[in-house]
Amino acid sequence: MTAVSPKPWPDADPRVDALVNDVIGRVADKWTMLILEVLADHGELRFTRVGKLVPGISQKMLTQTLRQMERDGLVVRTVHPVIPPRVEYRLTELGLSLGAAFCGVWTWAEDNLERIETARRSFDARQDLLTPP
Repeated sequence: MTAVSPKPWPDADPRVDALVNDVIGRVADKWTMLILEVLADHGELRFTRVGKLVPGISQKMLTQTLRQMERDGLVVRTVHPVIPPRVEYRLTELGLSLGAAFCGVWTWAEDNLERIETARRSFDARQDLLTPP
């Protein structure tokens, strides 16, 4: 019996494995995805405007997420030397390409919405039958 590798590319460069795991963790983070969407839809935005367009995000989480996105090369932060300082963010080509790569998830969700809702209702109904009142 042969063992099945859990990775699709068992001989992959470990740096690529680490990057894939990191990127999946990043985009699985809802704040990163929501900020990507807001910046893709609106272009360059001030920090406060990004915060207003991302429902429920705290200033601390917005700061942390934008900082990590900047570190990863997904956004460019521009500080305008005025008083008070004006800080704006925009997606880089890398950020735009990541957003485009994950557009498929929205397309998949749209195409399968009814099937998933039906499966969830069926599952919930079975659970209700198994749960004593």
